[in-house]
Amino acid sequence: MDLSRPVGRLLGVRRETVDPGGGGPARVPAGVTALVVGAGIAGMSAATVLAERGVRVTVLEAGRHLGGRLAAWPDTLTDGTGQAVEHGFHAFFRQYYNWRSILRRIDPRLRFLRPVPGYPVLSAAWPAEEFGRLPAAAPVNLLALLAGSPSLRLRDLRGMDRRAALPLLGYHPDRTYADLDRRTAAELLDSLRLPDRGRAMLFEVFAHSFFNHEADMSAAELVANFHFYLLGNPEGLAFDAPDRDYGTAIWRPLRAYLERLGGSVRTGRRAVAVEPAGRAATVDPGGADAVARAAGDGPAEAGWRVVTADGTVHTAHHLVLAVDPPALVALLAGSPALAAAAPALAARIRTLTPGPPYAVARLWLGGDVAPDRPVFSGVSRQATLDSVTLYHRLERQAAAWARRTGGAVVELHAYACEPGLPATALADRMRAELAGLWPEVGRLPVVEARARVEARAPSFRPGAHPDRPAVDTGLPGLYLAGDGIRTDFPSALMERSAATGILAANHILRHEGAAAEPIHSVRRHGLLARR
Repeated sequence: MDLSRPVGRLLGVRRETVDPGGGGPARVPAGVTALVVGAGIAGMSAATVLAERGVRVTVLEAGRHLGGRLAAWPDTLTDGTGQAVEHGFHAFFRQYYNWRSILRRIDPRLRFLRPVPGYPVLSAAWPAEEFGRLPAAAPVNLLALLAGSPSLRLRDLRGMDRRAALPLLGYHPDRTYADLDRRTAAELLDSLRLPDRGRAMLFEVFAHSFFNHEADMSAAELVANFHFYLLGNPEGLAFDAPDRDYGTAIWRPLRAYLERLGGSVRTGRRAVAVEPAGRAATVDPGGADAVARAAGDGPAEAGWRVVTADGTVHTAHHLVLAVDPPALVALLAGSPALAAAAPALAARIRTLTPGPPYAVARLWLGGDVAPDRPVFSGVSRQATLDSVTLYHRLERQAAAWARRTGGAVVELHAYACEPGLPATALADRMRAELAGLWPEVGRLPVVEARARVEARAPSFRPGAHPDRPAVDTGLPGLYLAGDGIRTDFPSALMERSAATGILAANHILRHEGAAAEPIHSVRRHGLLARR
């Protein structure tokens, strides 16, 4: 029995209700329409909840595939084998209450998720260290970490600045940002006076996983994420991952579910302008010869209009913009009517700069790595490589290829890498760095490789929190969602995307007099936070 759970519950480390939902009939009146721009986690979460309540919802997605940074698409290897390639590995932590709630629409028991054993961190300087098997709930998990980690021994605590460490235990949704948002995460870590090994193995790996450099990331965001993942939830650091590619396991079933409810998903529809529907169209996305065509998504008196790159005009009563920061900023630039109607909102959106580039390389190797290598590993203090995932020990399709060929399917991540380098160069660097940690990798030939580099994750720059836009824009019927959008409760990454999508849907449902969807989060305050 995990005794940390009852101890944590006594101290209030439990799931909290952010929004109880309810408050009206289950369904909206007939004829309510909504547009959702973006078919990633945020957009599909919003669309799912809206369609369940009777809203006629249309999702517009710029790409050919759903999922955003959780997308997957088919590929064919040179030997003719079909393989799915994904945007990158994601850990489905067990405190992702809202995202898991959406996923239960397609699999009530979440049988497609399988536990990923362990959470080791690899280093060239020190032995690997395991964090995934800590007790689940705080403060027992923290005590176990201090008692068992060779990276931060009890005698090291005497050299730490304990006052500087108190903010890590005292997360508060207002005071943490007031006190720490203008400092960098690196400055906070410097102030702790940790031994170098403890800093590298415990904190730097953690900071990188949010697609930001600690030197450019708000200290308040680091504290908030430390609370969300370690100290504020009763689930611990354990996580799961799908046993099939994201398209098969999530996006095709979720799209089918949405369409059964009467919703519509239109891929290859890049939004280029947004404006209040009462204004005349001001955008000619296809050049002088393009003609805007009404798409019939809503009545003429609807509240919002979206113009897509093919010249089609889509209208609806409500609009949710659920796109990544570069796409949102570009959409604003093409929407002078929106900027004129809400200059304060436009200024907030312009602050949403993307974080540094991140790289993903998937390698099909002509032989397997050592049998004791873990499915997922974090990596500390390498110039490029931040994590390694063994897909042939995780997903069915990759496993079938590995069984047939005797090979391995390995994915390498650089969460915040050097800008200006091509994806192939970053992939070569990551493979060389992994070979320094796992020598057998250097002896295995690369049969196939797929590599890409992008910069679509949000930045969390010091001092940016007060200007970060929230879900409610202040304009009737217009809402934002995504992992860069501000919430007043702890959330991050996939869970923030899902939570903001549901929040946007709830604003629409309440406006139309219908019951809202319950929203849950981890404990809202740290163990030592003053209320």
